[in-house]
Amino acid sequence: MNYSQFLNMIPEATLVAVLLIVFFADLFSSKDSERRWLNPLVCALLALQIVPCALAEPASAFAGMYVATAAANVMKVILTAGTLIVLIMSRSWLNDSRAARNEGEFYALICSTLLGMYMMMSSGHFLLFFLGLEMASVPMACLVAMDKWKKISAEAGAKYVLMAVFSSGVMLFGLSYIYGSTGTLYFEDVANALPLSPVTILGLVFFFAGMGFKLSLVPFHFWTADTYQGAPTPVTGYLSVISKGAAAFALCTIFVHVFGSMVHQWEGLLYITIVLSITVGNLFAMRQSELKRFMAFSSISQAGYIMLAVVGNSAAGLTALMYYTLIYVVANMAVFTVISAVEENNQGKTEIDDYNGFYQTNPRLSFLMTLALFSLAGIPPFAGMFSKFFVFMAAAEHGSVWAYAVVFIALLNTVVSLYYYLLIVKAMYIKKSDSPLPYFRSNCNTRLALALCTVGIALFGIGSCIYEWLSQSASL
Repeated sequence: MNYSQFLNMIPEATLVAVLLIVFFADLFSSKDSERRWLNPLVCALLALQIVPCALAEPASAFAGMYVATAAANVMKVILTAGTLIVLIMSRSWLNDSRAARNEGEFYALICSTLLGMYMMMSSGHFLLFFLGLEMASVPMACLVAMDKWKKISAEAGAKYVLMAVFSSGVMLFGLSYIYGSTGTLYFEDVANALPLSPVTILGLVFFFAGMGFKLSLVPFHFWTADTYQGAPTPVTGYLSVISKGAAAFALCTIFVHVFGSMVHQWEGLLYITIVLSITVGNLFAMRQSELKRFMAFSSISQAGYIMLAVVGNSAAGLTALMYYTLIYVVANMAVFTVISAVEENNQGKTEIDDYNGFYQTNPRLSFLMTLALFSLAGIPPFAGMFSKFFVFMAAAEHGSVWAYAVVFIALLNTVVSLYYYLLIVKAMYIKKSDSPLPYFRSNCNTRLALALCTVGIALFGIGSCIYEWLSQSASL
């Protein structure tokens, strides 16, 4: 084996180095006082990890099994930055829970899942893609069940494991049909040899079903609410944005580059799942009384909006997907950072009614929560409005009647989403409570995470250079 090919995998190689440093730092930290430096160490290493991802050139290795495009490298920058925010906001949870004794394991698992997402997005072969997917999914199940002394967390972990097992099995079943029809698993070779037959269509359907579970698209979404509610809040935030962004990017590239000749077959699947995901997610979000379950159905709806970018089947669609993911990361993580801060300072309260009168005692957190919710709803002038605009434009560029119909339904659902996001705002500002949540002062990590997210919400929408940078990478 020519080991020099690893030099073409700079982002993955540096992330493996980060993982090893974290592992040995935790291994040789015998006292709790020594482990308090783990969080700053991991955050500094991940901040430095952004550099090789941003500077990496398009490359391939191992006979084309690994193919890193400019767009994939940019997506790695976005997901690494999002993971950094997760680690910053998780410090207070680790300090205030029994999970503190497993702090090193938490960081190692986070880095392992991120490495799997890197491999998944840079794969040129279905085997490497599947290995990356499992590398991201298996440690995620451990993260979901991190609060193992809580019954609800153990239940969430069990449901996530079952979901991962069944979705992987369904996906492999579909890939076996693809391999049987083409005799290869290389993306480029499959695209050139893919026949239009019932067997390949069935393989495509099963593959899409397996990815639908990962993205929590309707009708593959039933695990989402229970898992989001039971998992620790930092893990829920990580699962909702980072994992979903990587899966959406991988699915988009595979649809366009591998199954491009079957576009008329997978477009129908995509239209149906987009409409169902956006509509069902919105309708069920309105029925929730628990905030993490509320955000779970919100994320199902957001997954539908992300998939709108795939409809365009163009560089503009890929650019819109990356831009939407970037905005979704900062907006959603701002919401989960506030939820985590409230939960840790108020005996685990996560009911929406608990936020009644929240503005009276915690006006700053209420204001930042409102900014994030407005961005998720797509209200101008926040960045979320621009992200929705670009995915709508990418889908409309397709030019078909069905694409226009899907965009129109998505626009109507945007109004519905505004209603249920305003339910939270109404609870914080309008509803009165005899005993509102008491005032508390957030720690430095929470304030830093919220500052980063708020800056992103305010500036990413008006900073045209961000979109141009993403557009340039998608067109290369």
